[in-house]
Amino acid sequence: MPHDDTFRARPGFGYVRTLRQDEELPLLRDHLLRLDPHSRHDRFNGFLDDSFIARYAEKCANDGTVIVAYMENGEVRGAAELHPPEPGSLPEIAFSVEGSVRRRGVGSVLFKRLISEARWKGYRKLRVTTGAQNQAMRALACKFGAHLVFSHGESTGTIDLRNQPQDELAKLAIDTPFGAMRALLNLNRACWKLVSRMYGLGRAA
Repeated sequence: MPHDDTFRARPGFGYVRTLRQDEELPLLRDHLLRLDPHSRHDRFNGFLDDSFIARYAEKCANDGTVIVAYMENGEVRGAAELHPPEPGSLPEIAFSVEGSVRRRGVGSVLFKRLISEARWKGYRKLRVTTGAQNQAMRALACKFGAHLVFSHGESTGTIDLRNQPQDELAKLAIDTPFGAMRALLNLNRACWKLVSRMYGLGRAA
């Protein structure tokens, strides 16, 4: 069975996990196609047709883009994208959340998880670009330390991962792929050592 890279956000909230490349392409595509016109405009900085979105989702599946998804009932309702850097540029991030799940903290959960993925890959800085009118995305980016500059109808900025608070980084380290499994294995190993030590002392007595 494939590794289940799933982390619950909180009870009754759905869950967040990383999509598998290629085979789960339709989940991202369908999510982007469900965005209302205003959300689609914010996400892609313009009204774009369905065929563009289908091609965009296919490109994400083939160029190494990491997709962290908020799932409900087997469907992607929110997505955070970590695009690999082009030569001479920074890795870029993008977000989209469907209207039906907004104001639940989905964006913050996705943002934290995406920072975790970026740090796992060794990235030090991220580039964020959003439409000038996308107030929710701008506020979210600023919450995580982005310094945005308005130019040519959009806001762009960078997030320095080295400036994240230490307590937040400790939490994110557990959220990285396989990180939770490693933490559980380490805990089990420590428990077994303790039990073995106690059992050995009992026999010696």
